[in-house]
Amino acid sequence: MTSREIMSLTDQYILHTYGRFPVAIDHGEGATLYDPEGNAYIDFTSGIGVSDLGYGNQPWADAIAAQAKKLGHVSNLFYTEPPARLAEILCRRTGMSGVFFANGGGEANEGMIKLARKYSFDKYGQGRAAIITLNNSFHGRTITTLTATGQAVFHNYFFPFTEGFRYADANDLASLEAAAGDDVCAVMVELVQGEGGVLPLDRDYVHAVAKLCAERDWLLLVDEVQTGVGRTGSLFAFQQYGILPDVASFAKGIAGGLPMSGILANEKCRDVLGPGTHATTFGANPVCAAAGLVVQETLSDAFLEDVQAKGTYLRNQIEALDLPCFGATRGLGLMIGIEVRDGFSNKEIANKLIENGLLVLTAGPGMRLLPPLVISKEEMDKGVAIMKETLG
Repeated sequence: MTSREIMSLTDQYILHTYGRFPVAIDHGEGATLYDPEGNAYIDFTSGIGVSDLGYGNQPWADAIAAQAKKLGHVSNLFYTEPPARLAEILCRRTGMSGVFFANGGGEANEGMIKLARKYSFDKYGQGRAAIITLNNSFHGRTITTLTATGQAVFHNYFFPFTEGFRYADANDLASLEAAAGDDVCAVMVELVQGEGGVLPLDRDYVHAVAKLCAERDWLLLVDEVQTGVGRTGSLFAFQQYGILPDVASFAKGIAGGLPMSGILANEKCRDVLGPGTHATTFGANPVCAAAGLVVQETLSDAFLEDVQAKGTYLRNQIEALDLPCFGATRGLGLMIGIEVRDGFSNKEIANKLIENGLLVLTAGPGMRLLPPLVISKEEMDKGVAIMKETLG
């Protein structure tokens, strides 16, 4: 099919819940994508932080094909090897104690919220279920995770929203204390607020929050849906911050492009969700887990160090352009935010770049770059050159 035919068919039969860019993607290689007509696009999005290994990765494709021929799905009523091996690797590499596998980021965060409330119920009974999240956060699209999201723009249409969430300002411990109370069971944070504009939390603030949670027996919940699985230059961002959360969620890049997510629980929390308290039909799918094993094999310590170096290089190259529309960059690893100066529209900038062969994302009022972790220097340089030609 041609690009025009694909877009027409999509518009006719798929619900219009996305503001799509007028580009149809047919195939890819490395960090470069191609439309059906053969036009190339340097990809600084990786499917919103999902395709860590880029496109056309042979070991990843081979693992999926081999597992699909062997076993596609049997449910969690039975044991299978790939998710067991993947869970062991994740626990050994993070210092956490147990894993629950799910399918998407919102579902993972729902599981994390349920675990926190059950932990408190088991220990203290009813009346201690409130969770504090941060203003400018984003935690998902379900009714509950929309409520957990600290952005009023999302709190519309779908009334009534789930009770039990309060909001505090990021990097402001006094604001967190003001939101506290005897009914709190947990604090939930993104260490880098992705949808809010790629805004890293201050290290001292994170340590103060962790200390406060430990003192009051609140669970520290870390949403690593976007920051996890190598995106920031460590397997999980909490490792760079020097903390061990009670529970951390993950999704996006965990299976390199297949739908998979989950939560990691520490020793204190590993047995909170017993049989019958939480479940999923498709979670721990063996094909997704087989893909996840290839991702873990790829994300060696040396590879993650290279992700940090790539992030530094790309940020420096963009800042060196000194473009009139861009201010400073920020972020960790290959999770990069770019300030858009007053008088410029990030959506208009994104449209211009995409028209000229560079796929980018917006976040808050700025730009967001999430390239495949395997992106080459040549591909980064091509992307920066498109920025210069288009926006200079």
